[in-house]
Amino acid sequence: MCQKFFGPQKLSKSKVVAHAVSCAAALFFLARSVFTLLHPGREMLAAALVLGLCATASADDVLFENVRIFDGKGAVLSAPSNVLVKGNVIGAISTSPIEAEGAERIAGDGRTLMPGLIDAHWHAMLAASSPAEAMGDVSFASILAGEEATDTLMRGFTTVRDVGGPAFGLKRAIDRGIIPGPRIYASGAMITVTSGHGDFRQLTDLPRRTGGLLTPMETVGGAMVVDSPDEVRLRVREQFMQGAVLIKLTAGGGVSSPFSPLDVTTFTEPELRAAVEIAENWGTYVAAHAFTSDAIRKAIAAGVKCIEHGFLMDEATARLIAENDIWLSLQPLPELMRTGLRDGSVERAKADEVWPGIGRTYELAKRYKIKTAWGTDVLFSRALAKQQGAILASLVRWYTPAEALVMATGTNAELLALSGQRNPYPGKLGVVEEGALADLLLVEGNPLENIDLVADPANSFKIIMKNGIIYKNALTQ
Repeated sequence: MCQKFFGPQKLSKSKVVAHAVSCAAALFFLARSVFTLLHPGREMLAAALVLGLCATASADDVLFENVRIFDGKGAVLSAPSNVLVKGNVIGAISTSPIEAEGAERIAGDGRTLMPGLIDAHWHAMLAASSPAEAMGDVSFASILAGEEATDTLMRGFTTVRDVGGPAFGLKRAIDRGIIPGPRIYASGAMITVTSGHGDFRQLTDLPRRTGGLLTPMETVGGAMVVDSPDEVRLRVREQFMQGAVLIKLTAGGGVSSPFSPLDVTTFTEPELRAAVEIAENWGTYVAAHAFTSDAIRKAIAAGVKCIEHGFLMDEATARLIAENDIWLSLQPLPELMRTGLRDGSVERAKADEVWPGIGRTYELAKRYKIKTAWGTDVLFSRALAKQQGAILASLVRWYTPAEALVMATGTNAELLALSGQRNPYPGKLGVVEEGALADLLLVEGNPLENIDLVADPANSFKIIMKNGIIYKNALTQ
């Protein structure tokens, strides 16, 4: 069918996505008409089959020639090199010519080839929608999230670690090729307690009755309220049943939750241990939102493997994190995120308390050589979501460009691997090396000298490849 519209030529990877979309558009009405006559009610199935046929029409290898490689680990670019992508993995890297008959050849002309970027603290279903949209009509919220997922990929982020929200359906749609988007390591709903961070219920929703009806927040899978170890076990197991690869719980108060004071330690130790026990049974780990030293210490004592934020911790707690080999997932939160909160609101007052701790926490992480991941934590702002790369570039307040880019590629990939058997994408991410998954960016310029290139993906990223498929090729335009 594709040849009827495009001719008998073999489709190159750089044209697969564009051809798939065009093919689907051209054949959708034909499929609908034919299948309506033969199989009433099956029009959408027919269109999906046509799209799938066109999107998988190519199995070309891709050869990047004359590129300088940032490998996701080191601080310098390689000598001029050639990189062969075979299927969805990097098959060969050489400074000598690579024989690759039939491969699509891309002239790098000295540009930088680097791993796709990884955001370790992202909310795919919540980043670009308003709170009302996210917790309201789930079908509309999913459409918004699908559009944002494509934008995320076009910013060069080929993988995200989703730490709170109903992202399972979005992940399936991306993995099946229905829409373009990043790989998603999903935690599912945030696990919280009554009046904990993530409890966005209204006072009119109280009192909560154990075993009673769920609130809209819980029904859509944004957050689940638990108030005993048994409830923790139930809700955690439900996330794994839906496809979670890690569990995110909120061990202390947070900025955006109006009824969750920052100083409060929310979970009891038995509740924390219940989550860790189930996660370990599933071969993976728990990440805990925690700002204060008390919340962090209790989470570590219960077996939590990754602390999110930590912006109000003291030096002794930073030392404890390092000594216990715990991950610290930090975010250089932009000032606009704070000033965007209503002046005089509870949320703004809490943000004013947290923001001065961001720089100090980064300094502690460096001082004690803590395993540090990078993320953005964008919520409810399409404008801030567009600044994803700029937020990464802002790390130069504390790190060299090379250190920042290693954190957003190779280091973040190490955190993803903590999911063990639950890892939905077996293979090595975040690096350019033989055998690694082919998530690659071809950059106009040297981001190790000018990290602001990642803040301008429309102009800087000439090629965006995920899993061996080219989703953007500006060299052919």
